Amino acid sequence: MKIYNPQQLHINDFDYNLPDDRIAKYPLSKRDESKLLVYRNDTIGEDVFSSVTSYIPSGSLMIFNNTKVIQARMFFRKPTGAQIEIFCLEPHQPHDYALIFQQTRKCSWYCLIGNLKKWKDGELSKTVYIDGNEITLTANRLHTAGDSHIVEFVWDNQTYTFSDLLENGGELPIPPYLNRQTEEKDKETYQTLYSKIKGSVAAPTAGLHFTEDVFSDLEDKGIRTAEVTLHVGAGTFKPVKSETIEGHTMHNEFIAVSKNTIGQLIENRGKVIAVGTTSVRTLESLYYIGSLLEDNPDVSELKVLQWQPYDEANNQIGAKKALQNILHYLDRNELETLFADTQIIIAPGYEFKIVEGIVTNFHQPKSTLLLLVSAFVKGNWKEIYDYALSHDFRFLSYGDSSILLRD
Repeated sequence: MKIYNPQQLHINDFDYNLPDDRIAKYPLSKRDESKLLVYRNDTIGEDVFSSVTSYIPSGSLMIFNNTKVIQARMFFRKPTGAQIEIFCLEPHQPHDYALIFQQTRKCSWYCLIGNLKKWKDGELSKTVYIDGNEITLTANRLHTAGDSHIVEFVWDNQTYTFSDLLENGGELPIPPYLNRQTEEKDKETYQTLYSKIKGSVAAPTAGLHFTEDVFSDLEDKGIRTAEVTLHVGAGTFKPVKSETIEGHTMHNEFIAVSKNTIGQLIENRGKVIAVGTTSVRTLESLYYIGSLLEDNPDVSELKVLQWQPYDEANNQIGAKKALQNILHYLDRNELETLFADTQIIIAPGYEFKIVEGIVTNFHQPKSTLLLLVSAFVKGNWKEIYDYALSHDFRFLSYGDSSILLRD
């Protein structure tokens, strides 16, 4: 099979004019009343999201990303009055999401730092109030790690976990393109109904449209559902600034998929609908993990590299075999869940292995998410986005939705 390598694609070919008034600053009061663009058989139509089940083929398996957005943004003040923003990206020590949230004394994170020039050295501290108690939280910048910084947090009350400190002393990091401050209601509206595993700094926004009524309709139609976890990093908002996508480095993201879900994927091959680009990246990464295990069944690190899908050597087995390799790996190691990392970039020329349909919002110009959509619709993204712009669709995280189906 000839594999096309998209590294020389020009990002300017994935640009379009997005007026500010088309960016939804707030969600609709009822999630499933958003508009739904329907793309199938190379034709475009529209409906309301509450009718999405009408377009999902019978017998499909829908995959949802159950990650939960954490209140990852914290503000500290120096004695001089300068405000420093610390944005927790991913765990450093311990390097495990579940463990780091359970820490009761100290932990360290990879962070972005706002107003860095004002924080050259020394520790920062702030008071966090929990249940009427005052906890002093201090932050020390240890060293630089790529385009982020490792920051150690220490607090003086072991009754409370770092999860408690974020919940009470942090702020939900809504997307920067909303151009507004986080509001109290964002804590509810910027989470999916099924969010449960803490770790993301951005919501898997395709899932924001789903309501209990929609889930009831899925059940009534016999459409099965399953969950995966991909903790969305701040890199999801990072535009491609290089002329060709070869110069763009994808951010690393943590994924977790249960043995049961992998079994369902094997049973439902050809009928898998991914809710959101994060679910797409997780599912397609499974193929390349299974491909890695084909020749290296006892590999110690499970990670999908950015350009791995575009090497013919990594595309030699079928999707079923790749998924079975993962099941065998889990059985050998007596594991119920696959844990891995992925840097996968899905761009035009990518051959989808598992996903046959996508529910997704409308994405920023020149973004890797738009590259993924273009890959799935075989280059017809412009026609879809022109339709959305000319038919009053709302864009980005709090905007309207689409369902994209393969022929």
